[in-house]
Amino acid sequence: MTTSGDSSKSTTAHTALSEIDDDGAFRRTASSFTSTIEVGGRFEPEANRYHLYVALACPWAAGTLAALKHKGLDSIVGYSVVHPTWRRTRPDIEGDEHCGWHFANPGDPPVQNSNGYGSFDCDDALIPDRVNGAKTIRDLYEMAGDTSGKYSTPLLWDRKEKTIVNNESMLILKIFNEAFCNLLGSEGEDTDRPNLFPPDLQSQAEEWNELIYNAVNNGVYKCGFATSQSAYETAHSELFAALDKLEAHFGESGHTFLMGDTLTWLDIRLYCTLVRFDPVYVIYFKTSHKRIGSDYPNLLKFVRACYREAAIRDTTNIKHIKMHYFTSHPALNAYGIIPVSNGPPLETSTEGEHQ
Repeated sequence: MTTSGDSSKSTTAHTALSEIDDDGAFRRTASSFTSTIEVGGRFEPEANRYHLYVALACPWAAGTLAALKHKGLDSIVGYSVVHPTWRRTRPDIEGDEHCGWHFANPGDPPVQNSNGYGSFDCDDALIPDRVNGAKTIRDLYEMAGDTSGKYSTPLLWDRKEKTIVNNESMLILKIFNEAFCNLLGSEGEDTDRPNLFPPDLQSQAEEWNELIYNAVNNGVYKCGFATSQSAYETAHSELFAALDKLEAHFGESGHTFLMGDTLTWLDIRLYCTLVRFDPVYVIYFKTSHKRIGSDYPNLLKFVRACYREAAIRDTTNIKHIKMHYFTSHPALNAYGIIPVSNGPPLETSTEGEHQ
């Protein structure tokens, strides 16, 4: 197909399920928009200029929204929330079978999966696109002249230039941490505007991220989307070796968060995977060797500590998480049946959990 932004460029619409190498292993492709927001740059820090598009189900996107709220930026950066169930993005084009994120209004008729099964409601967590009037996330990518064909969230939009600034979650976390501090009257270091990237912890954070991103954040997808037994078993082994190491680290260090008592960007990213582990990945991605709720007490305590942070609690939507994964990939779950379990309780009155 041809994008609306540049008729000389063509794209092939696809999803993460297509990112499989010859050995049946999942290989995530790089993000296509990686600009930043900075004084003197193309994208200047300005209030009410930028808009974040997210799926609450997506761990990468939910993490950026948590950071936005944690930094107090939701007063100057707007956001929209898509429906968790993928559906065809171009049903009017014969032969275009791409399914992806779409917008809906709270109270709209229920949605079915792309096989025509299920009845998945449009709840009050949905926020339609009131900036561009887009019907799908794909619309936004095409407005921006995208040539990658992968219409993912999160997506940070510039209302002034009507284009995408960035769709890489890690870079968006950095933008939210640094770019808007002066607009809020803060340098990002005080308690009112917490710094998610404290300089004294960055070296340690980068070391941990090598393990966490590759074996855990991306590792669950390597398990779930693998199309060969060997690729799955390799990813599975790496995933649980990493979880065992993290469990031991929390037990030995006594830290509330990964690197101490301060919440950082890395804690948000780890949390976003772990909170989805028992209700989704154990079943859907075949990671049932161990569970967070029953086999990793220190990781469970960490998840609950993160959940006590208001911004993280407000952006954790287990209903959307389960609905997305179990209804959006018919090749993995044809009838869109959603398991009942929500995983371990995220709130607890146990005194020890609050120490």
